[in-house]
Amino acid sequence: MPAAASPFDLGNECAYRAWRDAKLAAYPRSVNELVVPLANPRHLSAAETGALGACCALANMAIYSAPHLPAADKSLPHQLARQLGLTHLEGNYLADEDGLSSITPAGEEGGSVRGDFIPYTHKPINWHTDGYYNALDRRILGMTLHCAQDAESGGENALLDHEIAYIQLRDANPDYVAALMQPDAMTIPARMDEDNVARPEQSGPVFAVDSDAGFLYMRYTARTRSIVWKNDAVTQAAVKTLADILAGSEYILTARLLPGMGLICNNVLHTRNGFSDSPGHRRLLYRGRYYDRLNFPARPQ
Repeated sequence: MPAAASPFDLGNECAYRAWRDAKLAAYPRSVNELVVPLANPRHLSAAETGALGACCALANMAIYSAPHLPAADKSLPHQLARQLGLTHLEGNYLADEDGLSSITPAGEEGGSVRGDFIPYTHKPINWHTDGYYNALDRRILGMTLHCAQDAESGGENALLDHEIAYIQLRDANPDYVAALMQPDAMTIPARMDEDNVARPEQSGPVFAVDSDAGFLYMRYTARTRSIVWKNDAVTQAAVKTLADILAGSEYILTARLLPGMGLICNNVLHTRNGFSDSPGHRRLLYRGRYYDRLNFPARPQ
């Protein structure tokens, strides 16, 4: 997309308005509009690929459903991701050997290290994009979340396309978007462990536009600990306004993934409710984080 035509150019109000109006008019108002049944996620049909692509074109995400297949089979999310252009999987140190992370409470398996991190507990998780603490050359652009087993109760995910958050913030005040595009808008302090620095301090923007492909991406966390926002009035006002948007946006979608269902997305904003397990319903999801965006084959005109 040429820079002059980019809707994310704060100096191009005409391009922004045209894109904004079309985006909001087409945005789904129920998560059910994003659910695509799949016969076999390992081998997508052209129609299934097209349906997933159509959902992602509207909302940067889709939810697939294949409840008739063994939900705990990790080949399902692996092979589905590869067909959709997600090939560069981040293998963080808490991930399984195959690069996917088994997101389940660490009390019974996974050891105490995982239990130090909220995703591996029963606790709720506030708004964030995955990998917000990564260096900019390791930005997480794509994500998958496959449900092997749902919880006895709770564990729903709230979802919001980051492009919608951008629109609502820009409509409130374009200066807020400019503030959150500063290279030092959000800083994640270094994380220390027994060997000193486990992850160095990382600063970067909240919103940024890819210089080559022209897409918008976002790094964000609503957490209030272990985060430093740039200390100027406009940035502080922007952070508060964005938090208010995420607290009550009419465009927020809520999904409860059941066994055999999964989320594919361009790292949209998401949360997780707290949940309770039982012996027969111990929540287990397989999460994949990718350095790629979803990539769908061009559809015939």
